[in-house]
Amino acid sequence: MSDPAAFTLTEAADAIRERKVSSLELLDACFAHIERVGEEINAVIWLDYEGARKAAVRADQATKNGGWLGPLHGIPMAHKDMFYRRGSPCTCGSRIRKDFVPEVTATVLARMDAAGSYSFGGLNMAEFAGGGTGHNREFGDCHNPWNLPYVAGGSSSGSGAAVAARMTYAALGSDTGGSIRVPASACGVTGIKPTQTRVSRAGVMPLSFSLDNVGPLARTARDCARILSVIAGHDPLDPTSSTEDVPNYEESLNGKADGLKIGVPAAYFLENADKPVSIAFDEAVGMLARRGVKVERVAVPFIDAISAYVQVLALVEATYSHAEWMRKRPQDYAQDFSWLYAGYAIPATCYLEALSRRGPILKEFSKEVFGRVDVLATPTIPTCLPTLAETDIEHRSIDDETKARFWANAEIFNYLGLPTISVNCGFDPNGLPIGLSFTGRPFAEADILKLADAYQQETDWHKRRPPLLP
Repeated sequence: MSDPAAFTLTEAADAIRERKVSSLELLDACFAHIERVGEEINAVIWLDYEGARKAAVRADQATKNGGWLGPLHGIPMAHKDMFYRRGSPCTCGSRIRKDFVPEVTATVLARMDAAGSYSFGGLNMAEFAGGGTGHNREFGDCHNPWNLPYVAGGSSSGSGAAVAARMTYAALGSDTGGSIRVPASACGVTGIKPTQTRVSRAGVMPLSFSLDNVGPLARTARDCARILSVIAGHDPLDPTSSTEDVPNYEESLNGKADGLKIGVPAAYFLENADKPVSIAFDEAVGMLARRGVKVERVAVPFIDAISAYVQVLALVEATYSHAEWMRKRPQDYAQDFSWLYAGYAIPATCYLEALSRRGPILKEFSKEVFGRVDVLATPTIPTCLPTLAETDIEHRSIDDETKARFWANAEIFNYLGLPTISVNCGFDPNGLPIGLSFTGRPFAEADILKLADAYQQETDWHKRRPPLLP
């Protein structure tokens, strides 16, 4: 293949194992794309080519000697710049932590290292993971590689854009209210938010401890399955992490999902969707139905309550996480992070209500939805993407309804803690991707990955390249 960066992650790993390509060639291919389009997209905050080159040489020497480091052997990646690595910079997309160098390494990075991959940089993000569009005052806005004036989604904006632009084979992101799935949808890649507690958060910048999740963005469901099998599982450094057994998610992917039953929500998720999104969603579900997947309309209970409660948890917990800096360095926060101050206005009784109602609502939601179907299908983002200029809070007023619609479908599943994956299912009139989400019951990542993989076996949306790529 003339461009090794065109490999998916699993294709690249297989090619290394078969000695068809070297890790150093993969790294150089990623850097070639960064050199060509990196300035236009602005998906990268910092790079460490020399350190990555040494890691690539070690991986290639291990290959030469017949040593196999693991399922991610020799794969170079860059990640959202909020995963701590001892001795490396970690800006959290902020002015406050612009010079921060952690003394610990995130468990997810350590597990990926142990599986044979290595990191070469930190990717752009919304400041402290607090925005959904990709704006960043300190490091510059991240642009959508499919149409540069448009948003790349957020807060894992650089992760989505870099994967789409072939700058990295995959990237870790965080998801507190949609921050993996929204940029995956906006940039036409695949992103999975696992079940709450499925993946350790030790050594990861916190925002809202009741809602934060860690997961991968990659080109395919199979890529995500491979990474998730590596990073999932209990971690003594994160007492909240689940002890649930971790399956090999990739083993169950056979391109078929004809035994699964899909639920299409009867209300909320499609009510205010833009027409191109509705059309793409209907066509995707229709295609799956023609391939033998059963489709059923289902009621989705407590949506209004969930929408309110998730905002309460996010605001109060994020304000708590930032309280000291908000007192000492308020001038160093960007205006688009000013929503944080609303957390001070929420009574403790409201916060406790939001927490205490979470379990009963999840139980009833699961009964009503997953008592009838295996997976719930929804549009990831119900609207067509806006431009960066239209959503620039630093220079213009953005109405609350526009912001709320953008996140509305994604944040529901953070409150419920359910696993959700987004895949590309088409393009809008501006040439921008449209996302399709599959959500499963707790710890049913295998089901949603299986369905996403089956969809990708029947379509080629995920194989398309942004037009600015060579």
